Amino acid sequence: MASNKIDSEEAIIGAYFAPLAYGFPGAFALEDDCAAITPPPGTDLIVTTDAVVANVHFFAGEDAGAIGWKALAVNISDLVAKGAAPLAYVMSLAFPDAPERSWLTRFAEGLRNAQQQFGCHLIGGDTDRTPGQLSVSITAFGTVPSGRMLRRATARPGDLVYVSGTIGDAALGLALRRDPGLCERWHLEPGACGRLEAAYLRPAPPVSLARVLRTSADAAMDVSDGLVKDFGRMCRASGVGGVIEAERVPLSEPARFLVQSGEASLAELLTGGEDYEALAAVAPQRAADFERAAGAAGSPVTRIGEIAPVSSPVRIIDAAGNDLAVAKTGWDHFSA
Repeated sequence: MASNKIDSEEAIIGAYFAPLAYGFPGAFALEDDCAAITPPPGTDLIVTTDAVVANVHFFAGEDAGAIGWKALAVNISDLVAKGAAPLAYVMSLAFPDAPERSWLTRFAEGLRNAQQQFGCHLIGGDTDRTPGQLSVSITAFGTVPSGRMLRRATARPGDLVYVSGTIGDAALGLALRRDPGLCERWHLEPGACGRLEAAYLRPAPPVSLARVLRTSADAAMDVSDGLVKDFGRMCRASGVGGVIEAERVPLSEPARFLVQSGEASLAELLTGGEDYEALAAVAPQRAADFERAAGAAGSPVTRIGEIAPVSSPVRIIDAAGNDLAVAKTGWDHFSA
């Protein structure tokens, strides 16, 4: 009887990952040690890297398809916020044991679905054994017109602050993964709980917004470690102050219900992290066009605040104009 495990690196690559390279000539069907990337004329190649690790970014027994999707999505989120069009990625996998065929099938399917959603291909990588937890490290490549990459350090006083999508769903989805009984105690329909869990398991960065950001925003970054923390990062990098009006932050219907019922606090949602939405600073004279273009691209945005002079503090205020109390600003891997 054939083993369900695969203990050959060549077999893993040939059977499960080489098909993900089809359509990208410079990947050489994953048969070489390196790939070749030729960006379109007049563009810069934008590079980002991120990893997901078992029991840090996902539960050890999580569905392999969701792990594959998330590993790619968190990298695409960075590219989108730079105004870049996704192009390709390389991936390094570290297994604590020889992987099972069924796991690899689901993992590759998750990657394939994500590739199709985000518009990119696998072009290389590595597989290893590790004495630690399963980890997936991806380096993603995108393109922007030469010199047009957006930065977090270029927000200007007077800019309006926008965020895409909704905030806080992933934090609620994580809570549900930890305690499925919350769905009933929160008095939510199963479908609503499913959508919250999907926000955590399969984030969907707004790829269609990249071009709109590039043509309209002064600065941008993705929201990954918590809206409050990432807004503070943008302000510090830009040498400015700023304010977010918490009541303006867009919430999904289930998230708003939970805040209104007292089951979740707005502060928890603004600091929970893993939203993978875009945070942008836009000059007032371009704001209306930005909103229209984002809506037309299928990635609506919401104005949530304003960039202030450096002499002003970074503030998160409630409906009465008072500072919103937050126990933490967001996620930090090395925080006590």
